[in-house]
This record gives sequence, C-alpha cells and structure tokens, in this order.
Amino acid sequence: MNPRAAIGLFDSGLGGLTVAREIAGRLPRERIIYFGDTARCPYGSRPAGEVRKFALQLIKFLAGHDIKMVVMACNTSSATALAVAQERFDFPVLGMIKPGVRAAVKRTRNKRIGVIATGTTVANRAYSRAARAMDPSVEVKEQACPRFVPLVEVGDVHGERAHRSAREYLQPLKEFGMDTLILGCTHYPLLEKVIRDHIEDKVILVDPSVEVVEETRLVLERNGALNPDPGPPEHLLYTSGDPERFRLMGERVYGASFGRVYRVDVQSWE
Repeated sequence: MNPRAAIGLFDSGLGGLTVAREIAGRLPRERIIYFGDTARCPYGSRPAGEVRKFALQLIKFLAGHDIKMVVMACNTSSATALAVAQERFDFPVLGMIKPGVRAAVKRTRNKRIGVIATGTTVANRAYSRAARAMDPSVEVKEQACPRFVPLVEVGDVHGERAHRSAREYLQPLKEFGMDTLILGCTHYPLLEKVIRDHIEDKVILVDPSVEVVEETRLVLERNGALNPDPGPPEHLLYTSGDPERFRLMGERVYGASFGRVYRVDVQSWE
C-alpha cells in the first residue's frame, strides 16, 4: 500500500457521501476519490446480478486511479458484490453490512434488531445472515424502503412524502419490538430526523458509515498506510449523471464545497 494513495468510494448516488464525510472528518489526511452512479440510481430496485455488475465496473474504474483501498459506500452493492470484489481485486475492499451489524449486536438490549434497507438488500438477507453469524440469539427484521433513496436524491428529506413513507415503513419494525435500528443504506442518515419522529426515543440508531470508517482506519494502520502528509488533501469526484446537479446536491450532503465534478459515460462500459 502506498500511504499517499487515495481511498476509493462509490455509491449509486449521493448517499455514499455520508461515508466520505465521515472519512474526511475522522481521517482528515486521507485523499478520497468518489464515484456517484446517479445515471443508474437507484440500485435498490435492480436485480442482484445487475448491481454486482455495476459495482465491479466502478471498482475497476477506481482501480485505474492511484488508490490503496475501496470502500463500497453502498449497502446494496455490499450485500450483492462484496465477496466477488474481494476475490477479484488485490487491494482491500470494505463493505457496509458487517460493520453496522457488529455495532448493533453490541448495543441491542432485547436482542431485536430492525433494519431498513433497499429492496435488493432485504431480498439478499445479508443483515440477517451476518447477525446470526455473530450472535445466533439475535432476531432481525428487515424492512424494504423503496421510496427513501429517490426522496434523498431530489432533496426531499423533510416533507410530507418522507414522513408518510417513514410512518409506513417503520410501523412493522415498531410492532416487532426492536430496540436497535440499522440504517441499512448510506442515503438513510440524511433522513434521520424524519426517522426519529416515527420511532420510540429509546430505540438506538446505528449508522454503519461511522463503523466502516473505524474499520478503514484499522486496515490502514495494519498496513502502515495512513497518509503522513499534513494536508489538506485534494479529493476527486466523478458522476455518471449531471455533474453540476451532483455538485450542488452533494455539497448539501457533504457539508462543504466541492471543486469540479467530472462526468463519466457509464453507458460506454456496457
């Protein structure tokens, strides 16, 4: 690993910027190369095989840059493509599932964990399998939330549609009796206030973004690959959609100004 190389991240759109934001805050010397695949967003309603194909394309693109590892800042991709990616590439590839589950298993008191995620992630049952592997006594209920990602992508994170959707999606998990809720999509932290309004105060929210950054730090430390430069680092952003729209919306998510966002024609990869 070259310590001065970047950390590559990708997502179907804006949501993975919540992970990039955590990395920038907790590992401020690290360079980031981010790809938001907004032209093909959302991934959560696509077949698993198609999502796997997209994920491998994006990792291959990132691998063409000076990177030392990749974080799949997309839970749907993590659920469907992580194992294949880890076998195919010779640098560390981290996913979102296990870090979030590990935190939830540690924090639950009544052993009932709720998960909100995309339809493809829920169909894969990745969260349930990971939780059972860590603690067979834990019960997990996964709930698909198909309207959440489109709402985030258009910036509608506080309106009536968001509240109506949250009320509908969270009711089965409340009836299940969860005391811990995993935000199983990197878009969902942007809906945290709305989600909070429709669950009991005592329910613990787990954002896997925070957990995966700690795992990223450990991987870099073990490999002697933490960036020694004082910074500030220069980040590089790509999108398959409208770069100006991605910049404007992305800056709201990231909480800071971007430089130029570059467009990549992913249709040419097909």
